[in-house]
Amino acid sequence: MRAGEEVHHRDSQKQGGIVCAGNFIVDRVHTLSYWPEQGNLAYILHQDLGVGGGAANVVADLASLGFPGKLAAAGCIGADPDGEIVKARLADAGIDVGELLALADRVTAHTHVMNVPGQNRTFFYHGGANDALMDAHVSPEIFAKTGYRLFYLGYLMLLPGLDQIGPDGRSGASRLLEAARRAGLTTCVDFVSSEDPEFAAKVGVALPFCDFLIINEIEAGRATGVAVRDAKGDLVEAGLLEAGERLLAAGVSKAAIIHAPEICCWFAPSAPPILTRSRPVDPHDIVSTVGAGDAFCAAVLYGLHENWPVEHICAAAHGAAAHCLAGATATDGIPNMTVLLEDMKELTR
Repeated sequence: MRAGEEVHHRDSQKQGGIVCAGNFIVDRVHTLSYWPEQGNLAYILHQDLGVGGGAANVVADLASLGFPGKLAAAGCIGADPDGEIVKARLADAGIDVGELLALADRVTAHTHVMNVPGQNRTFFYHGGANDALMDAHVSPEIFAKTGYRLFYLGYLMLLPGLDQIGPDGRSGASRLLEAARRAGLTTCVDFVSSEDPEFAAKVGVALPFCDFLIINEIEAGRATGVAVRDAKGDLVEAGLLEAGERLLAAGVSKAAIIHAPEICCWFAPSAPPILTRSRPVDPHDIVSTVGAGDAFCAAVLYGLHENWPVEHICAAAHGAAAHCLAGATATDGIPNMTVLLEDMKELTR
């Protein structure tokens, strides 16, 4: 039995599974001596190479958490060295990359991340193959037939081929999510914090085909038009509660989960919201905030797949996000789920 056949055989023994579709990006993180004025020179003190994007981060985090089911990636990359980096990083983690399509006429999406210690990061992004992703590129039925249960799609608002609304009032994302549901998969969706003036309209057409929505407070505000932070930047919990109810009214069927640095709110139809406070993190322990939302999302998906109680899921998700803050890239701070469960026990003693 060859190595690839051995992995496939081992995966076929696993129960259930999660497929993550959407963005796959090569991140080159440059740590700079300072942020230069135009025309000046700054030293690159250190470089990190990572694979990012909603789908890539979430599926890699699930692998790091030791998810017990099958994991797969679905989307588009370029037929180039960066595409090979994406496939190799994910395959090395035991993730099925058979449905990552290499497009000959596109380069793999990539980001140059400029990091000055103590300051916010700056991102230079090229969409490449991500921009070409259409609903026809992904076949949810393939995964449903082999026992997968959850279908994650992220990020909406960074996948123009799926975000665009056609003359029929539908988007590619809405059709893809509908196909996933029709195949028997539970759909889970995440957004990116875009400033597109059509944000609410573009995500709105996908919400009726979304079972679980997992987004941050900024995205919740933009999707609903509700102010969730005041002029000082403080969280407006009443606004957060209103945003959650509006998302359910817009068609999210099982739960709208809104996370912020301070709190998580879990909204389900015909049930009161469940609020859980985030775990305190010493600012000196924060290496990077990039990927913390994806870590939160991955832990939520893990818990949903394993049918954990909501409070248990949220506690694990807060823990995953806190650990992610200690890593330089979006995924290298994620521990095994056993570590998060031990942390949860410590916090409740």
